[in-house]
Amino acid sequence: MVMTASTLQTPSDEQWSRAILEERAPSVGALFRDRVSATPNDIAFRYPEIGPSGDTWHEVTWREVDERVRRLAAGLIALDIQSQQRVAIASNTRYEWALVDLAVMCAGAATTTVYPTTHAADVAFILADSASIVAFVEDNAQREKVLGIRDQVPSLRRIVVIDGDAADGVTTLADLEKEGAAYLEEHPTCVDERIDGSRPEHLATLIYTSGTTGRPKGVRLLQRTWIYQGASTHAMGIIGPDDVCYLWLPLSHVFGKLFLTTNLKIGYPTALDGRLDKIVPNMAVIKPTWMPSAPRIFEKAHAGVVMMMEKEGGIKLTLFTWACAVGVKMATVMEEGRRPNPLLAAQYAIADKLVLSKIRERFGGRIRFFISGSAALNQDIARWFYGVGMPVAEGYGLTESSAASFVNRLDAWKVGSVGWVNPGGQVKIAEDGEILLRGDGIMDGYQNNPEATAEALDGQGWLHTGDIGEIDARGFLRITDRKKDLFKTSGGKYVAPSVIESTFKGICPFANQLIVYGDGRNFVSALVTLDADAMAGWAAANGLGGRPYEEVVASDACREMVQGYIDELNAGLNRWETIKKFAILDHDLTVENGELTPSLKLKRKVVVESQQATLDSFYTA
Repeated sequence: MVMTASTLQTPSDEQWSRAILEERAPSVGALFRDRVSATPNDIAFRYPEIGPSGDTWHEVTWREVDERVRRLAAGLIALDIQSQQRVAIASNTRYEWALVDLAVMCAGAATTTVYPTTHAADVAFILADSASIVAFVEDNAQREKVLGIRDQVPSLRRIVVIDGDAADGVTTLADLEKEGAAYLEEHPTCVDERIDGSRPEHLATLIYTSGTTGRPKGVRLLQRTWIYQGASTHAMGIIGPDDVCYLWLPLSHVFGKLFLTTNLKIGYPTALDGRLDKIVPNMAVIKPTWMPSAPRIFEKAHAGVVMMMEKEGGIKLTLFTWACAVGVKMATVMEEGRRPNPLLAAQYAIADKLVLSKIRERFGGRIRFFISGSAALNQDIARWFYGVGMPVAEGYGLTESSAASFVNRLDAWKVGSVGWVNPGGQVKIAEDGEILLRGDGIMDGYQNNPEATAEALDGQGWLHTGDIGEIDARGFLRITDRKKDLFKTSGGKYVAPSVIESTFKGICPFANQLIVYGDGRNFVSALVTLDADAMAGWAAANGLGGRPYEEVVASDACREMVQGYIDELNAGLNRWETIKKFAILDHDLTVENGELTPSLKLKRKVVVESQQATLDSFYTA
């Protein structure tokens, strides 16, 4: 793969404004209709049919999607769903999620997203707070969860199960589609009438933030916010209609939901499958050209390749190490906008032929770039991927800003930053360093929560993000930490935990999480979790093969190994940031236990509270 230098030049606000205002649709339903009209026979989605002997992948055109979406939208209209009324979806990422969401948009209603891992009490709150009329659920387990709290949601009229059985008050997706087909025969223009009636200022989506304490807040995203995101992404020119996206991210999360709009504007096909354990195998089958992801996936992929080569050892490891070092040198040169000298160019060509191209093959062989969001990406890992020829364009946004507010470009990036502000967006840094955002991508407010809305949005329309950052002379934004996560030691020194945590995960290939702690304490301590699969290989190589995971991570040998990586981390930190004590937890953090968000972001307060006794023990005696 050949890398080319280019001038780092930000397009003018005037250019961007013209680009994102051209032929702007009034609603997501209208945007979908336009896409079907423009490219009816192009592939829209790919999805797996899961069988006992393996997966069979299917393709559907925009015309085929339109046929099903219209039947489902008509089914909702037959249920007397009115403009902007809420329809909930509680499901993992799958093709039917996209179908239902598009049907809701075409019916002029609004989607309430519900993570399938959400506990019943929070599901009851979300459905009641949103006043959802219909709830689509993935399977019988989700059906039973919603049936169990139905008496707490007076607005709920119907439950529709995607893969499951009908019951009292429960309809299957297939039956709703049949109802819609019958309604369309009598009212053939009903869906187009709803699309024509949807306006930019209408509510499109309610996404409830996964708060660590208290009730979740429902973020109100309007039709204009999604239309803006599609137009803004199109204006940047990063993605084209010939690209193939692999989307595993939770569609109930704003980061995943974003890419159900950008494909409507641009027209590229999207492969949908939310199974985390299938990400790497699926890439070999789908052969995507790009994929949005969370940093943890890149960390695990990098660690997996490194450990595989270390196991090989010998000349293969030597060649791998040399090739990756050459790749990182090339990435650094390109990042600075310079051209490589002839020697480096020749070395890179050899490294690419012998090693780097083979690494790319593990990811399907066609990746042009990745997009990383939801948390900080380790800089060394970012440069490694750039060097291998699969650039990771790190971006930044919040649920409240409809996901994408900043992103690095393929021809203009800065590792450690989240890139330039997106077309049409505005940013400023407050006196205390907080990042403020404004523009069409910003939420309308929080559902039924005027106090929280007033706290987040000021009178001039600026969203107070709660993140601390700085913008350099070239316009690149660097996030230094969450405002609420910054802590001060008893010695008066500030510590930014996420930066330290990201650095450690790049150093230690066995690490899943590092949780840095020390607010008001006289030194910094940490909790460590290790990857079970990686540790199985380590255990076998260190005389602990076959032992239970809990026994392996509690061993003196494991602690000595982790201590070595902690020492390496500390060598690059300020004295007051160094980790003096740590504990290795006997289990990894999970979404199911409420320690991670569905997008794999750390819920710091939850973990600290559950491990408070261990943390307190560091500071006794």
